Amino acid sequence: MFTNIGLRAVLKVPASVLRESSAALCCAASVKPWTNRSSLLSGPKVRSVAGSFAVPQPVRHYARAAKKKKKTGPESQLSDLPPTMLKMDYAAVPLAQTTDDLVKRLLSLELASHKEKLQLKQEQLIAKVQRDESDRSSEEVQVAILTARIRNYQEHLQKHHKDKANKRRMLMAIDRRKKILKHLRLIRYDAFEKVCEQLGITYTFPPEYYRQATRRWMAKKEFCIKVFKAVQKQKAEQKLKIKQSSGSTDTEAAKTNAADI
Repeated sequence: MFTNIGLRAVLKVPASVLRESSAALCCAASVKPWTNRSSLLSGPKVRSVAGSFAVPQPVRHYARAAKKKKKTGPESQLSDLPPTMLKMDYAAVPLAQTTDDLVKRLLSLELASHKEKLQLKQEQLIAKVQRDESDRSSEEVQVAILTARIRNYQEHLQKHHKDKANKRRMLMAIDRRKKILKHLRLIRYDAFEKVCEQLGITYTFPPEYYRQATRRWMAKKEFCIKVFKAVQKQKAEQKLKIKQSSGSTDTEAAKTNAADI
């Protein structure tokens, strides 16, 4: 509808106005690239009987950058600690329970550091598996301490996946925990099951050693066996010579002693 009205208005314009508009367009085309084009952005104006209107510029649709989706990892092991809970050093102090709200907030986990929260979580895991209240060095307690440490390393590496030093420490802690669990499974199977159930550990058996027997590997193995046998034979001959030489020296010494007598 609006296009028809514009065409009718242009047709009613006299020839002199059209010449002016065409001249303006030619000037705009001959403008050099380094000149100011702010005056030409509005477009050439065409006069009509009712008034004047500007030719609309083409709309530029720029591509918008896609929004990056935030990766939602697994829930942290410290998320179940309530922020109103007191720190481990002040939990057994009766005066801390009856103090002012501001002091309670200062002594609570809301303003605690990550190290203090991790220490409290570690004590909670130890309390689940320890044999008695004074138990601090049993295999169950060692597994609980390593589990809290390993989970902390895993949460750290999800944010900083290029941290090779902490990744190495995490793998060392996993190997140590695996050895302790293997030994605990052999001597006390009921304690092993309790530890895995309370701490949420899934124990997997190590895979059996398997190596594909290729022709190259078989030839290398045969050559190594030959070298080993040859070395053992040389050592046996050397030992025999040493024994013979020591025996001959003993007989000569005995003969000299007999001659002296």
